[in-house]
Amino acid sequence: MALQQTIDDTVRGLGFELIEVERSAGGLLRVTIDFPWSRGASEQLITVEDCERVTRQLQYALEVDNVDYQRLEVSSPGIDRPLRHAQDFERFEGELVDLTLKAPIGAAAAGQVHANRKKFRGALQRAEGSSWRIVWRDEPVVKPGQRVSAKRAPAPEQALTFELDELQSARLAPVVDFKGRKSPPKNAENME
Repeated sequence: MALQQTIDDTVRGLGFELIEVERSAGGLLRVTIDFPWSRGASEQLITVEDCERVTRQLQYALEVDNVDYQRLEVSSPGIDRPLRHAQDFERFEGELVDLTLKAPIGAAAAGQVHANRKKFRGALQRAEGSSWRIVWRDEPVVKPGQRVSAKRAPAPEQALTFELDELQSARLAPVVDFKGRKSPPKNAENME
């Protein structure tokens, strides 16, 4: 039985969803888990106890399958969770995401952004059919201590529509606030 399948079966059997399996040099086997999502259900966060439970069960399953590894690490997806499946995009609709396209935007840029641009940060929105779009503003970077006029007009809102197969990678954009201010709204407009 393949390693991925063994891990997936074990994780699902415990009521979790397998996000990622990574093998690296030195024998590290890293497994990322999350709770399965369904529309309307409340969000649950992975705890240390959840990771411990999965680790113990995986140790048994991997021993039975004679999988060679030195260290097993089970964790939550974190604040920069990868988005891989259509269900992930549905789950995080409206959130701030980082996207990298497989190919530059090219002629579709219509002179509004650089034609070689492949990376975008913005709010994830549903488009027509199975398409998605990302909406952002290219605001100029404000240096620390620089005054910004309240009368300054905001940068124009831009949007890019894409299909999932056009993406090289997509993940939640980490938004961290160490000053204790309230979190940005779900459709944040302070994007790159």
